[in-house]
Formats: sequence, structure tokens, C-alpha cells
Amino acid sequence: MQVVRFGIIGCGLMGREFASAAARWLHLVDIDVRPEIVAVCDSNPDALEWFRRNVPTVTQVTRDYRDLLANDSVDAVYCAVPHNLHEQIYVETINASKHLMGEKPFGIDKRANDAILEAVNSNPNVFVRCSSEFPFVPAMQRLCDMIENDEFGDLIAVNTGFLHSSDLDPNKPINWKRMSAYNGEYGVMGDLGMHACHVPFRAGWIPQNVRAILSNLVPRRPDKQGNLVECDTWDNATLLCEAHHLASNQSFPWTIRLFRIAPGEKNTWYCEVYGIRKCARYSSKNTNALEILDYSKCGEQAWQQIDMGHETAFKTVTGSIFEFGFSDAILQMWAAFVYELVHGKPLKKFAGCVTPQETALSHQLFTAALESYRTGTTVPVVNS
Repeated sequence: MQVVRFGIIGCGLMGREFASAAARWLHLVDIDVRPEIVAVCDSNPDALEWFRRNVPTVTQVTRDYRDLLANDSVDAVYCAVPHNLHEQIYVETINASKHLMGEKPFGIDKRANDAILEAVNSNPNVFVRCSSEFPFVPAMQRLCDMIENDEFGDLIAVNTGFLHSSDLDPNKPINWKRMSAYNGEYGVMGDLGMHACHVPFRAGWIPQNVRAILSNLVPRRPDKQGNLVECDTWDNATLLCEAHHLASNQSFPWTIRLFRIAPGEKNTWYCEVYGIRKCARYSSKNTNALEILDYSKCGEQAWQQIDMGHETAFKTVTGSIFEFGFSDAILQMWAAFVYELVHGKPLKKFAGCVTPQETALSHQLFTAALESYRTGTTVPVVNS
């Protein structure tokens, strides 16, 4: 089995999720590559101590990411840091010839994303991807198979979104994701947007224009001392796009909802595809269920609910009758990254991580959305 040696820059929640996935790699079957975490970097000594205690393969612990990039034992880097640090660290990682899995939005703004893409294009031997777990849920894999097999026919409409209630409490202390200096002007779009865009982008559904409604519902939050300070990011975003399907040369409406303040939600991904032959919809509220409406033969409009179980892209020791969870999606995503790194192509079309080009499209969309809200108009999404 081939081993890919990883360094982690940013040892917070998602860094620990990766370490947990790597520790249960034996849960996967029929995969010929595995990650091994050998170096970690963070400014927080408590975060580093967690890796010292729990990941025995780590041989380098540092607070300077450049020391990690200079380590010849590191083949690839997972970087999970605030958005304002993406450009600097991602570019230096790529230029150091380290393969990179980065977090969305892949740059705090379009200018930063352009700089990262320039580094990618200048280093064609470096494998670069962005994280997104959503497509690896079994119900979404089945829905994606339907897209790939052209089961929907001409598209009537698509709705995708990510809704959660992390900021429902107005007294929740502010953190970096609520400050535009660190999170960026995109606000919730930069934080959650790729989760709603990954599958449509991979399907070749390209937004041509956008009309955006953005909301800053809690403009001030307490800091650690209890003083009210400005909270200057967008909490919620609703985007109405005219999308173009490259394969069929057809246009259709695509609505995207990205909410940090969504009463009744905890962490809900959803995807709805309505076609002239079939429809399908998925929500993580009932994560093992895929609903399909097939009226192409008999004309009856009855939704069928399929209980998916643990039917994953990368096979596991878990039987297909059992249920699937978020940590399983993380494991599948990391299997997709190392598989494509070693084999040069994804296991299948929708079992791959977000490409740099797909991150660039997201920046074009979110930049246009900001302009749409400022002007109160529908704004073209410029595709290069």
C-alpha cells in the first residue's frame, strides 16, 4: 500500500477530523493508498498537544508553517486556517511542491483566489483540491449517478443549500467567522457556499447571472469581555441564478440558500433536482433517505423514498444496511483525495474533491452576488 505523508497546518476541528479519519483507515477496503500524518503546525499549544497525545506518527510539531513546508518527509499538506491566511499559505505550500488539500473558500476574495490559481498553474505536478463532504453521502452519490446517467431529462429547476443555526443566539460571542477582516466580505457565502455548489459545478451547471439577497441579522455581538462589537459579515444569503447546462445547452433556475441563522435547523445540507422525466431530492435531516419522483412512464406523481444505508463510493467494512454519518463522509472525502492523487483521476465523476477551477467559479459567483446586493440588480457571473 502506498503511503502519502501529511502535514497539517491548522490543528482545530477539521484538522482533528482528518486525524480521526486517518486513524480509522482500516475501515476502508480495496484501497491501495493511505495517509500518514507526520507533521503538525498551529499557533495554539493546546491544539498541538492533542496531536502529541493522539497521533503517534507525528514527528514534527511546530508553530511555524514554513518549518513544516521545509520538511522533506512531508508529501502533502492539509491546511485549515482562517480565510485571510489562505492566499499566503496555499501559495507557499504549492510553490514548495507539496500537494495540497485546502479549505473553502480557497482565498478570502477573488483576487486571493486568482493568486492561488496562478500558483496552481505554475506547478502542474502539484495536486491541489478543496474540501467538501456533501457529495459523499450515499443518497447524494445515488442522486449524482442519476445526473451522470441523464435520468432527469431537461431540467426544470435546481435548489441547493446549507442551513444551520450556529448563530441563532444573538448573545453568542463573536469569533473570526463573524469578522470580515478574517472571514472576508462574502460572509456566509465564503464559509458555506461551496457545500451548495460542489455538485452543480461538477454536473456542468454553470451560473450565468445572479440576483442576491444578503442579510446581516445580528450586527453586533459580545466579545470575550462582554463588550458589544461590530459583527460585519453576512449571516444569510439567498441567490437566484440562471444556470446553463453545458451538455444540453439548456438554461434553468438554480436557487441557493446559505443560512447561519436558520431556526429549526442544526446542520442541514439539501439538494433538489426537478427534471422533465424525473425529480430527486435529498436533505441531511433524513440523511439516509433519497426521494425520487418518476412520472415519465405512468404519469402518476408519487414520491418514492429509498432508504440508502451505507452504500458508499469507497467500500468499507460496514454493511450496506447500516446508517451513514458525518465522520463517514469525512473518511470518504479523504479517500477521494488520496485516491485521485495517486491514480491521476477520481474513482468516478462525483467521487472527487473540489478542483481549483471549481473554486474559481465559486468566487466569480460570490463576487457577482455582492455586486447584485449592492446594486439591487441581476448581475452577470463572468466565467473565464
